[in-house]
Amino acid sequence: MGNYAIETVGLNFNFGNQAIVKDLSLQVPKGSIYGFLGPNGAGKTTTIKILLNLLKSPSDQVFIFGKEINSNRISVLKRIGALVEQPAIYGHLTGKENLVNRCILLGIKKVKADEMLSLVGLADAANKKANKYSLGMKQRLGIAQALISDPELLLLDEPTNGLDPNGIIEVRNLMADLATKHQKTILVSSHLLAEIERTATHVGIINKGSLLFQGTINELHLLSKPTLKIEVNNIESAYQLLIKEGYEVTDKSEHVLTLPFVSSQNSGVLNKLLIQNGFMVSGLYQQRKDLENLFLDITKAN
Repeated sequence: MGNYAIETVGLNFNFGNQAIVKDLSLQVPKGSIYGFLGPNGAGKTTTIKILLNLLKSPSDQVFIFGKEINSNRISVLKRIGALVEQPAIYGHLTGKENLVNRCILLGIKKVKADEMLSLVGLADAANKKANKYSLGMKQRLGIAQALISDPELLLLDEPTNGLDPNGIIEVRNLMADLATKHQKTILVSSHLLAEIERTATHVGIINKGSLLFQGTINELHLLSKPTLKIEVNNIESAYQLLIKEGYEVTDKSEHVLTLPFVSSQNSGVLNKLLIQNGFMVSGLYQQRKDLENLFLDITKAN
Protein backbone atom coordinates (compact mmCIF):
# COMPACT_ATOMS: atom_id res chain seq x y z
CA MET A 1 0.00 0.00 0.00
CA GLY A 2 2.99 2.24 0.51
CA ASN A 3 2.98 4.20 -2.72
CA TYR A 4 -0.71 5.04 -3.03
CA ALA A 5 -2.12 8.33 -1.84
CA ILE A 6 -5.62 6.86 -2.17
CA GLU A 7 -6.61 3.24 -2.22
CA THR A 8 -10.16 2.00 -2.02
CA VAL A 9 -10.60 -1.73 -1.70
CA GLY A 10 -13.87 -3.04 -3.13
CA LEU A 11 -15.68 0.08 -1.95
CA ASN A 12 -19.46 -0.20 -1.84
CA PHE A 13 -21.84 2.58 -0.95
CA ASN A 14 -25.64 2.69 -1.01
CA PHE A 15 -28.24 5.37 -0.49
CA GLY A 16 -31.08 3.31 0.97
CA ASN A 17 -31.27 0.27 -1.29
CA GLN A 18 -29.76 2.04 -4.28
CA ALA A 19 -26.12 1.12 -4.96
CA ILE A 20 -24.22 4.29 -5.87
CA VAL A 21 -20.69 2.88 -5.78
CA LYS A 22 -20.06 -0.77 -6.54
CA ASP A 23 -16.91 -2.69 -5.71
CA LEU A 24 -14.75 0.32 -6.51
CA SER A 25 -11.00 -0.21 -6.22
CA LEU A 26 -9.20 3.03 -6.91
CA GLN A 27 -5.42 3.19 -6.82
CA VAL A 28 -4.08 6.72 -6.95
CA PRO A 29 -0.26 6.79 -6.95
CA LYS A 30 1.52 9.45 -4.89
CA GLY A 31 2.50 12.44 -7.00
CA SER A 32 0.03 11.64 -9.77
CA ILE A 33 -2.71 13.71 -11.33
CA TYR A 34 -5.45 11.12 -11.36
CA GLY A 35 -8.32 11.87 -13.72
CA PHE A 36 -11.54 10.46 -12.32
CA LEU A 37 -13.73 10.27 -15.40
CA GLY A 38 -17.36 9.49 -15.90
CA PRO A 39 -20.69 10.92 -17.00
CA ASN A 40 -22.75 13.02 -14.61
CA GLY A 41 -24.41 10.76 -12.06
CA ALA A 42 -21.75 8.03 -12.35
CA GLY A 43 -20.83 8.28 -8.65
CA LYS A 44 -17.84 10.65 -8.82
CA THR A 45 -19.01 13.23 -6.29
CA THR A 46 -20.24 10.52 -3.92
CA THR A 47 -16.82 8.84 -4.08
CA ILE A 48 -15.07 12.15 -3.35
CA LYS A 49 -17.36 12.77 -0.37
CA ILE A 50 -16.52 9.27 0.91
CA LEU A 51 -12.79 10.05 0.54
CA LEU A 52 -13.40 13.14 2.68
CA ASN A 53 -15.34 11.07 5.19
CA LEU A 54 -18.37 13.33 4.64
CA LEU A 55 -20.16 10.09 3.78
CA LYS A 56 -19.13 7.17 5.96
CA SER A 57 -17.60 4.20 4.20
CA PRO A 58 -17.68 0.64 5.52
CA SER A 59 -14.52 -0.03 7.55
CA ASP A 60 -11.38 -1.26 5.79
CA GLN A 61 -12.42 -0.08 2.34
CA VAL A 62 -10.86 3.39 2.14
CA PHE A 63 -7.18 4.11 2.79
CA ILE A 64 -5.52 7.50 2.49
CA PHE A 65 -1.70 7.30 2.50
CA GLY A 66 -2.13 3.73 3.75
CA LYS A 67 -4.28 4.70 6.77
CA GLU A 68 -7.88 3.52 7.12
CA ILE A 69 -10.03 6.64 6.99
CA ASN A 70 -12.63 5.93 9.69
CA SER A 71 -10.13 5.06 12.39
CA ASN A 72 -7.68 7.85 11.44
CA ARG A 73 -10.17 10.53 10.47
CA ILE A 74 -8.50 13.63 11.91
CA SER A 75 -4.91 12.81 10.98
CA VAL A 76 -5.95 11.78 7.46
CA LEU A 77 -8.15 14.82 6.78
CA LYS A 78 -5.31 17.12 7.83
CA ARG A 79 -3.44 15.90 4.77
CA ILE A 80 -6.27 16.58 2.31
CA GLY A 81 -7.50 19.74 0.64
CA ALA A 82 -10.71 19.72 -1.37
CA LEU A 83 -12.93 21.67 -3.69
CA VAL A 84 -16.31 19.95 -3.98
CA GLU A 85 -19.21 21.59 -5.78
CA GLN A 86 -18.90 25.38 -5.23
CA PRO A 87 -16.04 27.06 -3.36
CA ALA A 88 -17.20 28.60 -0.07
CA ILE A 89 -16.37 32.22 -0.82
CA TYR A 90 -17.70 35.36 0.87
CA GLY A 91 -18.49 37.77 -1.97
CA HIS A 92 -18.37 40.90 0.20
CA LEU A 93 -14.77 40.15 1.27
CA THR A 94 -11.68 40.51 -0.88
CA GLY A 95 -9.79 37.47 -2.12
CA LYS A 96 -7.17 38.07 0.52
CA GLU A 97 -9.70 38.51 3.36
CA ASN A 98 -11.33 35.22 2.36
CA LEU A 99 -7.98 33.46 2.76
CA VAL A 100 -7.02 35.28 5.96
CA ASN A 101 -10.33 34.12 7.43
CA ARG A 102 -9.46 30.56 6.54
CA CYS A 103 -6.01 30.99 8.17
CA ILE A 104 -7.59 32.22 11.41
CA LEU A 105 -10.03 29.31 11.34
CA LEU A 106 -7.23 26.77 10.87
CA GLY A 107 -4.73 28.48 13.18
CA ILE A 108 -2.28 29.12 10.34
CA LYS A 109 0.00 32.19 10.09
CA LYS A 110 -1.73 34.90 8.04
CA VAL A 111 1.26 35.33 5.70
CA LYS A 112 0.12 32.07 4.16
CA ALA A 113 -2.76 33.98 2.52
CA ASP A 114 -0.35 36.01 0.35
CA GLU A 115 1.68 32.93 -0.54
CA MET A 116 -1.44 31.13 -1.73
CA LEU A 117 -2.71 34.09 -3.72
CA SER A 118 0.50 34.27 -5.70
CA LEU A 119 0.58 30.47 -6.07
CA VAL A 120 -2.83 30.49 -7.78
CA GLY A 121 -2.03 33.68 -9.71
CA LEU A 122 -4.37 36.02 -7.84
CA ALA A 123 -1.81 38.33 -6.23
CA ASP A 124 -2.94 41.24 -8.42
CA ALA A 125 -6.58 40.69 -7.48
CA ALA A 126 -5.88 40.23 -3.76
CA ASN A 127 -7.75 43.38 -2.71
CA LYS A 128 -10.63 43.05 -5.12
CA LYS A 129 -14.01 41.95 -3.72
CA ALA A 130 -14.60 38.28 -4.50
CA ASN A 131 -18.02 38.97 -6.03
CA LYS A 132 -16.17 40.94 -8.73
CA TYR A 133 -14.07 37.87 -9.60
CA SER A 134 -14.62 35.96 -12.84
CA LEU A 135 -15.66 32.31 -12.52
CA GLY A 136 -12.08 31.21 -13.24
CA MET A 137 -10.75 33.50 -10.50
CA LYS A 138 -13.34 32.18 -8.03
CA GLN A 139 -12.32 28.63 -8.87
CA ARG A 140 -8.66 29.51 -8.29
CA LEU A 141 -9.55 31.18 -5.00
CA GLY A 142 -11.37 27.97 -4.06
CA ILE A 143 -8.24 25.98 -4.88
CA ALA A 144 -6.17 28.45 -2.80
CA GLN A 145 -8.53 27.79 0.13
CA ALA A 146 -8.05 24.06 -0.36
CA LEU A 147 -4.28 24.51 -0.44
CA ILE A 148 -3.86 26.81 2.52
CA SER A 149 -3.16 24.06 5.04
CA ASP A 150 -0.49 22.72 2.64
CA PRO A 151 -2.18 19.34 2.10
CA GLU A 152 -0.35 16.54 0.30
CA LEU A 153 -3.52 15.42 -1.46
CA LEU A 154 -5.98 17.58 -3.35
CA LEU A 155 -9.47 16.42 -4.33
CA LEU A 156 -11.03 18.58 -7.03
CA ASP A 157 -14.57 17.81 -8.14
CA GLU A 158 -15.15 19.11 -11.70
CA PRO A 159 -12.86 22.13 -11.08
CA THR A 160 -13.33 23.50 -14.61
CA ASN A 161 -17.13 23.24 -14.66
CA GLY A 162 -18.69 26.43 -16.02
CA LEU A 163 -15.36 28.07 -16.82
CA ASP A 164 -14.53 29.89 -20.04
CA PRO A 165 -11.64 28.53 -22.16
CA ASN A 166 -9.19 30.88 -20.42
CA GLY A 167 -10.29 29.78 -16.96
CA ILE A 168 -9.96 26.14 -17.98
CA ILE A 169 -6.37 26.69 -19.12
CA GLU A 170 -5.58 28.57 -15.88
CA VAL A 171 -6.87 25.75 -13.68
CA ARG A 172 -5.16 23.13 -15.85
CA ASN A 173 -1.77 24.89 -15.62
CA LEU A 174 -2.21 25.35 -11.89
CA MET A 175 -2.80 21.61 -11.41
CA ALA A 176 0.29 20.74 -13.45
CA ASP A 177 2.37 23.15 -11.32
CA LEU A 178 1.03 21.78 -8.05
CA ALA A 179 1.90 18.22 -9.03
CA THR A 180 5.33 18.88 -10.49
CA LYS A 181 6.71 21.82 -8.48
CA HIS A 182 4.90 21.24 -5.19
CA GLN A 183 4.72 17.43 -5.14
CA LYS A 184 0.96 17.34 -4.55
CA THR A 185 -1.15 14.35 -5.51
CA ILE A 186 -4.34 15.45 -7.24
CA LEU A 187 -7.53 13.56 -7.87
CA VAL A 188 -9.60 15.55 -10.36
CA SER A 189 -13.03 14.47 -11.52
CA SER A 190 -14.52 15.41 -14.86
CA HIS A 191 -17.03 14.27 -17.44
CA LEU A 192 -14.80 15.60 -20.23
CA LEU A 193 -12.24 13.20 -21.67
CA ALA A 194 -10.28 15.87 -23.57
CA GLU A 195 -9.90 17.85 -20.34
CA ILE A 196 -8.46 14.86 -18.46
CA GLU A 197 -6.24 13.76 -21.35
CA ARG A 198 -4.45 17.11 -21.22
CA THR A 199 -3.74 17.06 -17.50
CA ALA A 200 -3.77 13.58 -16.04
CA THR A 201 -0.97 11.06 -15.62
CA HIS A 202 -3.41 8.33 -14.53
CA VAL A 203 -7.07 7.73 -15.24
CA GLY A 204 -9.98 5.88 -13.68
CA ILE A 205 -13.20 5.61 -15.68
CA ILE A 206 -16.40 5.06 -13.72
CA ASN A 207 -19.90 4.44 -15.01
CA LYS A 208 -22.99 3.66 -12.89
CA GLY A 209 -20.74 3.33 -9.85
CA SER A 210 -18.40 0.72 -11.36
CA LEU A 211 -14.81 1.16 -12.43
CA LEU A 212 -14.51 0.27 -16.13
CA PHE A 213 -10.86 1.17 -16.63
CA GLN A 214 -7.89 2.21 -14.53
CA GLY A 215 -4.36 2.85 -15.71
CA THR A 216 -1.83 5.38 -16.97
CA ILE A 217 -2.75 7.93 -19.61
CA ASN A 218 -0.61 5.97 -22.10
CA GLU A 219 -2.60 2.82 -21.44
CA LEU A 220 -5.76 4.85 -22.04
CA HIS A 221 -4.37 6.06 -25.37
CA LEU A 222 -3.66 2.50 -26.46
CA LEU A 223 -7.27 1.78 -25.70
CA SER A 224 -8.65 4.79 -27.56
CA LYS A 225 -7.08 4.02 -30.91
CA PRO A 226 -7.26 7.14 -33.06
CA THR A 227 -8.88 7.23 -36.49
CA LEU A 228 -7.88 8.92 -39.71
CA LYS A 229 -10.49 11.13 -41.38
CA ILE A 230 -10.13 11.90 -45.09
CA GLU A 231 -12.31 14.58 -46.65
CA VAL A 232 -12.41 13.86 -50.36
CA ASN A 233 -14.58 14.61 -53.39
CA ASN A 234 -16.27 11.79 -55.31
CA ILE A 235 -16.47 9.73 -52.16
CA GLU A 236 -17.83 6.51 -53.65
CA SER A 237 -14.98 6.13 -56.18
CA ALA A 238 -12.41 7.08 -53.53
CA TYR A 239 -13.88 4.41 -51.27
CA GLN A 240 -13.70 1.80 -54.04
CA LEU A 241 -10.06 2.71 -54.78
CA LEU A 242 -8.97 2.36 -51.13
CA ILE A 243 -10.77 -0.98 -50.74
CA LYS A 244 -9.16 -2.22 -53.97
CA GLU A 245 -5.73 -1.17 -52.63
CA GLY A 246 -6.35 -3.23 -49.48
CA TYR A 247 -7.15 -0.43 -47.02
CA GLU A 248 -9.69 -0.91 -44.24
CA VAL A 249 -12.37 1.79 -44.39
CA THR A 250 -14.48 1.71 -41.22
CA ASP A 251 -16.96 4.42 -42.09
CA LYS A 252 -18.10 6.46 -45.06
CA SER A 253 -20.25 9.57 -44.84
CA GLU A 254 -21.17 12.12 -47.49
CA HIS A 255 -17.69 13.66 -47.74
CA VAL A 256 -15.52 11.80 -45.22
CA LEU A 257 -13.88 8.38 -45.15
CA THR A 258 -12.77 6.97 -41.79
CA LEU A 259 -9.85 4.55 -41.47
CA PRO A 260 -7.81 3.32 -38.50
CA PHE A 261 -4.90 5.72 -37.95
CA VAL A 262 -1.60 3.91 -38.52
CA SER A 263 1.13 6.55 -38.73
CA SER A 264 1.76 9.99 -40.20
CA GLN A 265 3.79 8.34 -42.93
CA ASN A 266 0.92 6.02 -43.80
CA SER A 267 -1.44 9.02 -43.98
CA GLY A 268 0.96 10.67 -46.42
CA VAL A 269 1.00 7.58 -48.64
CA LEU A 270 -2.80 7.51 -48.66
CA ASN A 271 -2.96 11.17 -49.55
CA LYS A 272 -0.54 10.67 -52.46
CA LEU A 273 -2.49 7.65 -53.72
CA LEU A 274 -5.73 9.61 -53.83
CA ILE A 275 -4.17 12.65 -55.49
CA GLN A 276 -2.34 10.56 -58.11
CA ASN A 277 -5.69 9.01 -58.99
CA GLY A 278 -7.21 12.41 -59.63
CA PHE A 279 -9.09 12.90 -56.33
CA MET A 280 -9.18 16.19 -54.52
CA VAL A 281 -8.32 15.74 -50.83
CA SER A 282 -9.59 18.76 -48.89
CA GLY A 283 -8.79 17.45 -45.42
CA LEU A 284 -6.78 14.70 -43.77
CA TYR A 285 -6.64 14.57 -39.99
CA GLN A 286 -6.27 12.29 -37.01
CA GLN A 287 -9.11 12.07 -34.52
CA ARG A 288 -9.13 10.67 -31.00
CA LYS A 289 -12.15 9.14 -29.39
CA ASP A 290 -14.23 11.13 -26.97
CA LEU A 291 -15.41 9.74 -23.67
CA GLU A 292 -18.70 8.38 -24.99
CA ASN A 293 -17.07 6.38 -27.76
CA LEU A 294 -14.45 5.17 -25.34
CA PHE A 295 -17.18 4.03 -22.96
CA LEU A 296 -18.88 2.11 -25.73
CA ASP A 297 -15.60 0.39 -26.57
CA ILE A 298 -14.76 -0.48 -22.97
CA THR A 299 -18.28 -1.67 -22.21
CA LYS A 300 -18.23 -3.80 -25.36
CA ALA A 301 -14.84 -5.22 -24.43
CA ASN A 302 -15.93 -6.16 -20.91
